[in-house]
Formats: sequence, structure tokens, C-alpha cells
Amino acid sequence: MDLNEELVLANRILYERGVVDGFGHVSVRDVRDPERFLLARNIAPALVTAQDVMAFALDGAALGGDSRTPYLERFIHGSIYRVRPDVGAVVHNHSPAVIPFGVVAGVTLRPVFHMSSFLRGPVPVFEIRDAAGPDNDMLVRDESLGDALAASLGDNPMVLMRGHGSTTVGRSLPEAVFRAVYAEVNARLQAEAMRMGEVTFLSDKEALRSSAANAGQIARAWELWSRAVSVSS
Repeated sequence: MDLNEELVLANRILYERGVVDGFGHVSVRDVRDPERFLLARNIAPALVTAQDVMAFALDGAALGGDSRTPYLERFIHGSIYRVRPDVGAVVHNHSPAVIPFGVVAGVTLRPVFHMSSFLRGPVPVFEIRDAAGPDNDMLVRDESLGDALAASLGDNPMVLMRGHGSTTVGRSLPEAVFRAVYAEVNARLQAEAMRMGEVTFLSDKEALRSSAANAGQIARAWELWSRAVSVSS
């Protein structure tokens, strides 16, 4: 399977798992040239085909004379790839259970079970007002805002975006998708646990060891999810 086809699968899996809807996007670094990334044109994720995939430079410029309309927030992807050579794929989404953790003061998204152990402690929050000022539309619509988001992400696997959504990264498309799916699951479980009482989160050591163990099992989930969307496509 080539990268374009894998990117199509990633879009459809994220839709099927409820991480994206008509909005959100996922990209992959071009294995032939790390200074390029692949991302669909401006289209709903569930409708992406291999023919919709565009190539971009890390500054967000479309390559190859492609004049189709791109996602406005493609700068999220390019800026992260520029400062994180370890990142091979990026997911940006507005999954509903995650959003409250970026807007409620004093509450942080943290791993509550082993499948979300990649979170490894409080997830940082990107406050767009710090970069764009108070008069903004919440969108990462240029390279400077992409760079600010990448700085908030730091070396973490995920960053929340206050009043907007989140961005998750991985070394590969399967890993980035896995993390985006289980971040949403963790958010639902954490919110429910907090309603019940005091929460015992994974310790840093537990999260580190569990995350290492899960890394060898990502293909298992990817195969299942891929078959599900292939059957329904």
C-alpha cells in the first residue's frame, strides 16, 4: 500500500471512530522527502480518495503546481514537521470529549488507562490569544500561528487547542491515528471518573512502560479498523 492509500485509510478510520466529522484532517510526512508532507485537498475526511491527496512544502505551499483548494489549517502540519523530525504523521481534530479539557481551568487531560498511556502526564494547552491576540477566529491560518502551536506541543504527543480541538502526532500514520482515537476514549473515561470521585492516574513510570508495550500492538488495531472501513467503503 502506498502512502496516498494509507492516508485515505487514516481519514476513513478517524471518521468511523468518531474522531473527525465533516472537519479535521490528517497528514503524513513524505518518506521520499522529509521536507514534504501529504494532505488531502479541502474535503470532508470520510470522502477523501487517493486522487484528493496533495503534496506540500513545510511552509504550507502546495507543490507541483497543484491549484486545488487546500485546508486552511495546513500550517499546523508543516510547522510541526519542521521542528519535530521524529514525527511522521499529524492528526488535527475536534473530537467532542477532548474539547472540555482545553477550556476548564484547573483540569488537565491525563492518562487514566493503559491504552492512553502515551499521554504521559498533563497534556499542554495552546492558547491562540497568546499568539494572535484577542481578535482572532480560533484558526491556525498562517505559518506564525503554526509555529506557535508547534512550540506549545513541544516534545509531547498531543496538544489541546483552547476552544478548538486538539492536534496529535506519531511516528507513523497508524501511531498517530491510534493516539487520536485513544485520546478521545481517555477523555470520555476521565470525565466519567471525575464525576465519580478522586481519580488515580497512571504514574509516569507506568505510562512510560505501558506506552512501550502498546507500541508493538498498534498494527493490531490498525488492521481491525482498516478492515472495518474497507468493508463499509
